[in-house]
Amino acid sequence: MTRHTWRALVTACAAGALVAGPLAVGSTAAASDPGSTSPHDLGIVQKVDPGIARALERDLGISRSDAAARLTFQSRAAGIEVDLQRKLGAAFAGAWVDPTKNVLYVGVADASAAVAVQARGAKAVVVDDTLADLQGWQASLDAAGSDAPDQIPSWYVDVATNSVVVSVRAGGEAAAQALVERAGVPAASVTFEATQEAPQTYIDIVGGNAYYIGSGSRCSVGFAVTGGFVTAGHCGRSGATTTSPSGTFAGSSFPGNDYAWVRAASGNTPVGAVNRYDGSRVSVAGSTDAAIGASVCRSGSTTGWRCGTIQARGASVTYSQGTVSGLIRTNVCAEPGDSGGSLIAGTQAQGVTSGGSGNCSSGGTTYFQPVNEILSAYGLTLTTGGGTTPPPTTSCSGYGASYQGSLSSGAAVAQPSGGSVTVTRSGTFRLCLAGPSGADFDLYLQKRSGSSWSTVAQGTTSSNNEAVTYNGTSGTYRYVVLAYSGSGSYVLGATTP
Repeated sequence: MTRHTWRALVTACAAGALVAGPLAVGSTAAASDPGSTSPHDLGIVQKVDPGIARALERDLGISRSDAAARLTFQSRAAGIEVDLQRKLGAAFAGAWVDPTKNVLYVGVADASAAVAVQARGAKAVVVDDTLADLQGWQASLDAAGSDAPDQIPSWYVDVATNSVVVSVRAGGEAAAQALVERAGVPAASVTFEATQEAPQTYIDIVGGNAYYIGSGSRCSVGFAVTGGFVTAGHCGRSGATTTSPSGTFAGSSFPGNDYAWVRAASGNTPVGAVNRYDGSRVSVAGSTDAAIGASVCRSGSTTGWRCGTIQARGASVTYSQGTVSGLIRTNVCAEPGDSGGSLIAGTQAQGVTSGGSGNCSSGGTTYFQPVNEILSAYGLTLTTGGGTTPPPTTSCSGYGASYQGSLSSGAAVAQPSGGSVTVTRSGTFRLCLAGPSGADFDLYLQKRSGSSWSTVAQGTTSSNNEAVTYNGTSGTYRYVVLAYSGSGSYVLGATTP
């Protein structure tokens, strides 16, 4: 079969493919709470990880319910693919899905293998080359292309076209042909693809991580901001360049002050988090100043995560280069290379490491440039919400209002008592849900618009406990508790502006 004929067959198969039927992803059970009902009746769609749902809606334009159906189908398809790859052996030529129709296609290099594919509810496509053939030719390209020119940025196996695709930039056509010939890949099994790609490595901008200035001096990231990060001014003058992440000092002040901000190059992503140097990150929620005596922790690329207390604010210190004023004085230790790194109280950003005395073996005194002064000086916006803050494990005490109830699995209820709460000013909502041990209870904050309700914030982890913080405007709100799985009593705490 020629490749032209194969492509025609793929088109015909795709056009006639059957759409997978709807998948049962949950059910509604009776509820114990008076006024409880199904999640659908309260405007709650089937649960999908909120981060994934937002990304799918943003990038693919699909609804939350479509996302649930698609992700459920893809999970089933992955299991079928693994099973068929084992069953078909050498005849297997790869598998792919049509994400708009929820259809699984499986390539087979032996027409007799199509029966096994169809028996699993997938669509068989007869092709020329097996997956093993294609992967072998890609490996040959890997060996031959270790020094491939810039005009050939990538190559990969594309099971949907049953070929090895070689991407080629303008002017690289002859070099690409030569690479394929040198690797011994059959010309009929290669597809050349024109591209403008210029791949580069990416990096997350996270507080406390190292970065490098000029020819190799090292400092630490303070906090991510829109477009880059803040750090210490003594780390670099305006115009100096950085690597890992790559960028340029867009502003710097030292001495007098000790602050700077780096405008990051494209491909570097600011993350609202600080490295705890134990494999985890602490989320940055804001930059409210902590009181003198408060416990704080510092993150830096030399000594990692260290903690202590604030001893003073507005301190002045004289370095060899001159005096810096308005600093936070602490008994947190630090060492060279930690400069510029994050000082945080709980989840609130405090400052960036300036300097001090001592070390982390004998202890010492360290000074920090307040972060709010940096943000104000350059008109920057702090990046927040990029770490992991564990849900509450208490009974949600200490909130402005408290609600209790009991739910059976699959049921939901609106609080307070099926009614609503009127908020007369803008500000922060703080919500806490403590559900029964071993269950998965979720929490939604909804705002009324006309005669309908819309979800404005939610806590939908797999835990029985949830915490939600939301900055909202005046209006009418309600809290919805959903027993996603498991049954039992819950406590809901809520503080409104």
